[in-house]
Amino acid sequence: MRIVVKIGGAALDDKEVLHKCAQAVTDMAREGHKVVVVHGGGAALTRVLKQLGKTSEFVNGLRVTDSETRDVALMVLAGRINKTLVAALNFLGQPAVGLCGGDGGSFRARKKRSNGTDLGFVGEICSVDARWIEAIWQNGGIPVVSSLALGTDGEYYNINADQMAAACAVACHADALVFLTDVAGVKDADGAVIRWLDLKTVNQLERTAVIGGGMLPKLEACQHALRSGVGRVRILPAAHSEVLPELCVTRVDLGTEVMLA
Repeated sequence: MRIVVKIGGAALDDKEVLHKCAQAVTDMAREGHKVVVVHGGGAALTRVLKQLGKTSEFVNGLRVTDSETRDVALMVLAGRINKTLVAALNFLGQPAVGLCGGDGGSFRARKKRSNGTDLGFVGEICSVDARWIEAIWQNGGIPVVSSLALGTDGEYYNINADQMAAACAVACHADALVFLTDVAGVKDADGAVIRWLDLKTVNQLERTAVIGGGMLPKLEACQHALRSGVGRVRILPAAHSEVLPELCVTRVDLGTEVMLA
């Protein structure tokens, strides 16, 4: 199977959880699956920006990104976070190669707006060249992709990592897309995790404001992936990432499975 795993939230800040995620990804690769890791790092980016005296502003879950914030994102996401994940996989004996969307022109972006708001250097993926991912797979490695891409203007753009993962999954013709996150799953109005969530219900939850913030771009990414041919989409708590290899062979009663209908 071809599987895209997006790692974000607490998994990138907690060494123990990060190791569990890396172990799960390594186990899948050793079982013969072709795996891509896409990662965020928003919490780390916010901390560094705060140290530099910059306040983070969000619109519909997306970070407003001026040129200085974009440059810090390059340093944090394509630098420390990406190389920490690469190191975690290599420590387990699994070759991994770190990339950002600008490497090889693999991910191209255009400027994104949110309800008419200028978000600065925030982009959305408009094209993907998957040959570099394929090349890493062919040599037994795992691509580790940070959520930055080049625009046609030659500028780097900050990309929401969930949407980056969805674009990657579509381009790679992935059988599954899994979001490892710091929440138990998508929750209903009573706070209970929804185990099976169809896209019609997603729209209802958005209209009634049951879901919001960072979950909005995540569910938009889920919809894009499913409607573009990705077979399965799952939101799974990173703290239980050890069940990740089981998703390929059995039913797992954790997180939220997002479905077309």
